[in-house]
Amino acid sequence: MNGVPQRTGVGRIRLDSRFIKFLFVGGLNTLFGYGAFAFFLSLHVHYSLAALLSTLLGILFNFKTYGTLVFRNSDNRLLFKFLGVYGTTYLLAVSSIAVLKSFQMSAFIAGAILAVPMALISFLLNRRFVFKRISQDPGRTIPPATDDREARSMP
Repeated sequence: MNGVPQRTGVGRIRLDSRFIKFLFVGGLNTLFGYGAFAFFLSLHVHYSLAALLSTLLGILFNFKTYGTLVFRNSDNRLLFKFLGVYGTTYLLAVSSIAVLKSFQMSAFIAGAILAVPMALISFLLNRRFVFKRISQDPGRTIPPATDDREARSMP
């Protein structure tokens, strides 16, 4: 399994455990980001600065939690690639909301509709471009392990 939803029968989809972890860690990251935002507001920081600071802290927190808990990679040198994926998914989400709004859809509904597809896109981009595993052979890429048994059996 490559980390993406896969069909296993008529209409049934089996999800990679890393994608499920990605969604749960995303929930944790959301709680952290909102907690930081609320903390800054409680210190009487202007909401715009509170949003900026909590977003910056959130990105760093997200990098560490996704890298460590989902992809088992804590290499800090990957931060700039992570920022690239973060920026790409942001631009894609905003432009997608704009398209849906052009069909008279509210931004609230558009954002809700896009939440899961954007999570999947973010997962796939992070898996492919940020947290990919490289083998000892420089010409061969090994996909990240899907579970502990597979991780132990990889060269």
